[in-house]
Amino acid sequence: METQGRLIVDVARLAKGGEWYRGETAADLLDLGESEFVAPEGGMLYALKVELIGSELLVRGEVRQRLTCVCSRCAESFATEVADPEFICSHEINAATDYVDLTEEVREAIILALPGYPVCRESCRGLCMACGANLNETTCRCHELGKDNRWAALDVLKTDLDASRPKRARPREK
Repeated sequence: METQGRLIVDVARLAKGGEWYRGETAADLLDLGESEFVAPEGGMLYALKVELIGSELLVRGEVRQRLTCVCSRCAESFATEVADPEFICSHEINAATDYVDLTEEVREAIILALPGYPVCRESCRGLCMACGANLNETTCRCHELGKDNRWAALDVLKTDLDASRPKRARPREK
């Protein structure tokens, strides 16, 4: 049963051997807040086997979500999908339990599957740290224009120290 796009199991009408629930929740139920980097595309997709075993409602299956993400390396938008192919949860059932809402468990599984740093592809080269050019689309000459001079003052100091030290004589070999 689905009420207002939520995934709700009618425990009283559940078949003896369990039932498969397949479908999509309402698009706004994932609610990732004001994220600039990840946006859901449509609702959460599910294919779940729901069984009543004794006084426990056991739910197993797969949950998925289509997303539009911003690559953490090159800042380009890309489409992807996250999934929990081994989703499992359970609920204690008593005589007063008529319905169980599984929406929050499915939502949590999707959130846990979200990438910490979305990447458009593994080979993404990112942005040039000097000029900001997207290195997947163009090449820049920043690395050719000059080497990293952050340590130049220490290199001079080391050269001066080495020059001012007296050279030690090597011990003679016997």
